[in-house]
Amino acid sequence: MTDFHSIFTQNKLNSLFPPERTAQFFDALFGDNEEGAYDISLKFQGEHNGIFEFEFELHQRPGRCLACNLTYGLPQVFSRHPIINVAQLAQDIAGSLGKDENSVTWNLGKTKEYSTALHAIPLSVSMS
Repeated sequence: MTDFHSIFTQNKLNSLFPPERTAQFFDALFGDNEEGAYDISLKFQGEHNGIFEFEFELHQRPGRCLACNLTYGLPQVFSRHPIINVAQLAQDIAGSLGKDENSVTWNLGKTKEYSTALHAIPLSVSMS
């Protein structure tokens, strides 16, 4: 039995979804990274029946309002935004597991609100 947490360490997750991608995302959306209300990071939640569960965590920036920023519409934005590039991320995840990158399917779930300062967008990745 594979311990997938030993594969998807924080260093690995940062290489799959680098922290500087947040700045690129807000530069593309607003023309200025400083306009963003949160920082985005990728977290591994676990594996169940061949489905790998991750979350895009949205961490509120100091002096900003995460709840005021319509994070509930973000799954649709993330699913097609070229900087977030979920399709490529899912392929990279498959590659990290030694799986065929062309057999990947992925899905973004509804935004979860863990607190006023932390929201998350679930990402499910499976390989056929």
